[in-house]
Amino acid sequence: MKLYRFLTEDDTSAFCHKVTAALNKGWHLHGDPTYAYDAAKGVMRCGQAVVKDAAGTYTPDTKLGDH
Repeated sequence: MKLYRFLTEDDTSAFCHKVTAALNKGWHLHGDPTYAYDAAKGVMRCGQAVVKDAAGTYTPDTKLGDH
């Protein structure tokens, strides 16, 4: 099955660590990162899509973070 996740975080090193952790678990970058202003929090936010091929059959109950 092919898995997709969209990682988001405030524009801090925490975002880079989140993406790095996913890459080290076998996820691959998918597309360009995004960067937008979160007016509710008053901060910039980052986003990056990642994909991964995994064994099994996808269901809506699949825990993406466990792969």
